Amino acid sequence: QRLVVESGGGLAQPGGSLTLSCEVGGFSLDYYAVGWFRQAPGSEREGVSCMSSSGRKTDYSDSVKGRFTISRDVDKNTVYLQMNSLQPGDTGVYYCAVITKPRSREMCVIVPATYDRWGQGTQVTVSS
Repeated sequence: QRLVVESGGGLAQPGGSLTLSCEVGGFSLDYYAVGWFRQAPGSEREGVSCMSSSGRKTDYSDSVKGRFTISRDVDKNTVYLQMNSLQPGDTGVYYCAVITKPRSREMCVIVPATYDRWGQGTQVTVSS
């Protein structure tokens, strides 16, 4: 059973919206920090957003700030990434990842090496 499963990717037009979901197994989201990352062809994986295990702290990369929103439903153990005003530059494989033992309840970093469990990714393509 996989710990992290993403869904919701697909094709969107520029200016459109998509919502990604990340279902987390194992323990409650109250124990895990969660992050979203993306990787475009030929590029390194980059951080997009994160949420601390407390749920109180979030962060976004400059490229998505004001357009993307991370949220969670603890009862469903699911984290969401609402993506609005999509641009062709948002195209890539989006990954959800968790830090299973965060240093603090407010830990929220969008550095890939910090995360120890990864999903398989979901493709997002923004094109007209």
